Amino acid sequence: MPSGTLELVINLHEDEFRIYRLQQLEECKRFSGAMVSGTYAGSFVIDAHQQASVMGVHFRPGGAFPFLGAAVSELADTHVDLETLWGSAARRLRERLCAAREPAERFRLLEEALTAHLFHPMEHHYAVLFALNVFIRADSDSSVRDVAKMVGLSQRRFIQVFAREVGLTPKLFCRLRRFQRAFRSLRQARLPDWSRLATECGYCDQSHFIRDFRNFSGLQPTEYLRQRSARVKENHVPLPY
Repeated sequence: MPSGTLELVINLHEDEFRIYRLQQLEECKRFSGAMVSGTYAGSFVIDAHQQASVMGVHFRPGGAFPFLGAAVSELADTHVDLETLWGSAARRLRERLCAAREPAERFRLLEEALTAHLFHPMEHHYAVLFALNVFIRADSDSSVRDVAKMVGLSQRRFIQVFAREVGLTPKLFCRLRRFQRAFRSLRQARLPDWSRLATECGYCDQSHFIRDFRNFSGLQPTEYLRQRSARVKENHVPLPY
């Protein structure tokens, strides 16, 4: 499921990742065993057999920007081999992680690699930091125009700096945050009151909630209820294939 964040993932089991589209499960895109998963505005499918031994970094919103050497917006809705961004250091990192025997050693190696690839300062642009603090609040109803005015930028400039560091436009980021609230609520619900759930999560009405949920997840809310499983990790849904 889309989360509005980036992940750097390394497969310690085999030197490959396979990514599928929900509508095209007979085809896949192949990536090396060290890759970056960009900010997606829709769902994608992974091969569960590849999850035998995987480690990586799940960055907070905007947190990946200093380490990638590229505008995060360029990685939206895509995966990319880490070697494309880090060169041969990505391959050497995976080899060292595979050779390490202890988890603590692997985390140390990964932390060293991140520190060695600080392409940008760790600090966010002041407008991005302010906006994230506003948008992540569950009770926030501030619009993009409101926040741009608060930080003293034109709306166009604010959207540019936000997308560069976060990977999504402010409007899309807020829609994904709302979807995530609904997704978490639905995951815990036994017999959901659809209208109440939609209202509590910030949707205008039930139809708005259903339409947004389908657009982001590729599933109807009722389909998700049938397929959810407490044993699946966060933001993942098992598919009956």
